[in-house]
Amino acid sequence: MKLVIQRVANAKVEVDSEIVGKIGQGFLVLFGAGVGDTKEQADFLVEKLCNLRVFSDENDKMNLSIKDIDGELLVVSQFTLYADCKKGNRPSFVNAALPEEANELYEYFMDKCKKLVKNVQKGIFGADMKVSLLNDGPVTIILEK
Repeated sequence: MKLVIQRVANAKVEVDSEIVGKIGQGFLVLFGAGVGDTKEQADFLVEKLCNLRVFSDENDKMNLSIKDIDGELLVVSQFTLYADCKKGNRPSFVNAALPEEANELYEYFMDKCKKLVKNVQKGIFGADMKVSLLNDGPVTIILEK
């Protein structure tokens, strides 16, 4: 399982020119599920994500978590995180979980996040999405389990 986390001032995701998810300050999370990934891995990553201390405290030090600042999450599924570009110029996605398995883990991940963060938004699994964000920092972190 892979997460690309971007600290944002705001972010939104659109499908067919309609906003389906929108947040203010918090994290835009690109979520990828790989072959053999488990709910236990998702549990670990949810805890890590929601406790990452990358928001500024009163001394302008990265010392606060998304929970500490009452931040928001926008989680977008993205199987292309499992692109293998070692051979040739066309990526292979054989390491990405099958859509049914990936969607089940994505929904599980979302449910776990909702227990720790008040406002959790998402894209539409498998849809052609347009993601917009105002990166804050920039701060971008990759987590894998």
